[in-house]
Amino acid sequence: MRRLALLAPLALVAGFAMPAYAGSISIEGRGEVTAAPDTAYINSGVTTQGATAREALDLNTKAMTDLIAALKESGIEARDIQTSGFSVNPNYVYSDARDENGYSMPPKIQGYQVSNTVTVVVRKLDTLGSILDKSVTIGANTINGVSFAVADPSALYNEARKAAFADARTKAELYADVAGSALEEINSISESQGFNQPQPAPMYAKADVQAGAPVPVESGELSFTINVSVQWELADTTK
Repeated sequence: MRRLALLAPLALVAGFAMPAYAGSISIEGRGEVTAAPDTAYINSGVTTQGATAREALDLNTKAMTDLIAALKESGIEARDIQTSGFSVNPNYVYSDARDENGYSMPPKIQGYQVSNTVTVVVRKLDTLGSILDKSVTIGANTINGVSFAVADPSALYNEARKAAFADARTKAELYADVAGSALEEINSISESQGFNQPQPAPMYAKADVQAGAPVPVESGELSFTINVSVQWELADTTK
């Protein structure tokens, strides 16, 4: 008798602790929008050599001054030209000679190298090819890459958000229907952004290249993606 008396309260507690529960569903959706770029970024500069650091620097300064002037003459505003790299390095010469103890001799300095690069924003893509051509003609002997962008992608991301949410809802409704339920209130929404573009490829040029036809440039398209995770409450089908 005592044993039965103890089991009865436990069963009552269990009954209150396990009410009918409808549950929830979390689904991820993806939205992608593509668009042609309207802006390009060029990283270009001049590398010079000299017997001394001073000589290399003087040559570099003149070449960079001419390059920046040419960029401005091509319609690039001062705000769109920014120094992005500057270095002065010795040129080392190594030899197979060894000292009396058999150790390799230390390298010797034979001249210096100065590099100066700028990042240029091109807002008129139809001028990009001619700007690249003119830069090389003036003296830019290294172009480290060209990348493309959309200046203001806000509207594109908003379109991707709509598509991502619609994708998530479509899948959630399908699962809820198969489960014999329906979607109710949204518990949470979270997102992550994605942006894909071709990786810039280094371009190298000789300083003695003569002026020619504008460099052919293909800007292609960029993709803007939104990944969204949405959690819904499911309708209580036990009512």
